[in-house]
Amino acid sequence: MTTTIPRPAWRLPLRWALLTAMLCAQPVLSAAPGGAPAAAPVPATDAALRARSQAAACTSCHGPAGRAPARSTIPPLAGRPQAELAAQMQAFKAGTRPATVMHQIAKGYSDDQIAAIAAWFAAVR
Repeated sequence: MTTTIPRPAWRLPLRWALLTAMLCAQPVLSAAPGGAPAAAPVPATDAALRARSQAAACTSCHGPAGRAPARSTIPPLAGRPQAELAAQMQAFKAGTRPATVMHQIAKGYSDDQIAAIAAWFAAVR
C-alpha cells in the first residue's frame, strides 16, 4: 500500500506565476525591418534588472512596458526622454505638479531610483 501526500492547493498557481515571470523576462528575438535577423540582446546588469523591476510597478497604469492603451488618459512612458521623465517624477515627488496619485507614488522612490526608472523607460522602443 502506498501513501500519497496531497499537494497544497497553492503550488499550482505558484508554478504558473513563476513560469509566466520567467517567460515574460526573456528577451524576444525578432526580425529587423527588411527580414534581417535582429541583434542579440545585450545581457542585463544587476542595475538594469533592478530598474526594470521598479519600472514594472508603473505598468499597471501606464501599460505594458510603458505603452499606454489607445485613447488612455494616462500618458505612455516608453521612449520619452529620460530627462523629461525624471523631471516630471521629481515634480510629483516635490508636490509641484498636480496629480491624483503620482505625488504619493513618487515619494516612495529615491532620486537614484527615479533616474534609473526614467532611463529604463527612455530606452524602451
